[in-house]
Amino acid sequence: MMFFASDNSGPAAPEVMDAVVAANTGYQGSYGSDDIMDRVRGQIRDIFEAPEAAVYLVGTGTAANALALATISPPWTAIYCHTLSHIEEDECNAPEFFTGGAKLHLVDGPNAKIDPAALKDTLKGSTNSFVHNAQRGAFSLTNVTERGAVYSVAEVAELCGIAKSYDLPVHMDGARFANALVSTNAAPADMTWRAGVDVLSFGGTKNGLLGVEAVVFFDPKHAWEFELRRKRSGHLLSKHRYFSAQMEAYLADDLWLDLARRANGAADRLRDGLRGVGAELLFGQDANMVYAAFSRAQHRRAMEAGAQYYLNDHDASLDGRDDEVMGCRLVTNWASRDADIDQFVTLLG
Repeated sequence: MMFFASDNSGPAAPEVMDAVVAANTGYQGSYGSDDIMDRVRGQIRDIFEAPEAAVYLVGTGTAANALALATISPPWTAIYCHTLSHIEEDECNAPEFFTGGAKLHLVDGPNAKIDPAALKDTLKGSTNSFVHNAQRGAFSLTNVTERGAVYSVAEVAELCGIAKSYDLPVHMDGARFANALVSTNAAPADMTWRAGVDVLSFGGTKNGLLGVEAVVFFDPKHAWEFELRRKRSGHLLSKHRYFSAQMEAYLADDLWLDLARRANGAADRLRDGLRGVGAELLFGQDANMVYAAFSRAQHRRAMEAGAQYYLNDHDASLDGRDDEVMGCRLVTNWASRDADIDQFVTLLG
């Protein structure tokens, strides 16, 4: 199966499945009081070199982002984010709902990376001294971005520095955080709290877990409020040990980084193949998301042979001129097979 629609669609890693089965014996405390979660907190604190960090698990990236932002953004404020960010385009107003009314203030930049000059201009043009407008609330950036680009540590630090100059707390949407790390060879601490990030949505679902995301507050002062918000919103799982078991296996022996390397490596192979058949590569090309453009005839051949992926224009039709060029998004995951990638490229050639 040539499946490049989403890394969400890939299987869970065997190590993760084994850990869930192993956790399914005897009795454990509920609602996060299980022994496994105690170890997970220690793992994340060690990995991020942040011994005081508050660590929580939820089931979806939307819950992680929305609850984290609600904890740091009062309802009368604006959350500054990219025009193409996941919280803007793909979360059905969940951040606005969970914050109780905070609005998303959109900032542009190429490849879904926020342009520092644009952020400066946007923040300079806002004010906290006028009662009639939204107050400055928080800043959110995404790594890997929704167009496949990766912020370097220096770029994260620059944007965080701008936000901090206006006393804004910083949230990072790290649904593909592992892919960003292995792409840059950065240390987790350098990519986050050392650069100025206050809270991280640390993804696992797209990288081999059944469905778990961590929310990591590097300043524990937000811990109690987050716990209340998580419970109130229905995102505190009673049989929490099955969340904990997934995350513990994910972090053990650097499995999370190994899975991300496999996904990124598969994307590199796909990019090389696409170049070889004359496809145009679009947007960011730093991790496991590949944006490319080629003819409608090539799309038709691939899809009729069973390839699954998304066209950039979701309303585009395979009916029409064969030579018309159409863009698409192709996403690899840890389980993407070389044979499937090669078959896909051969169909386009």
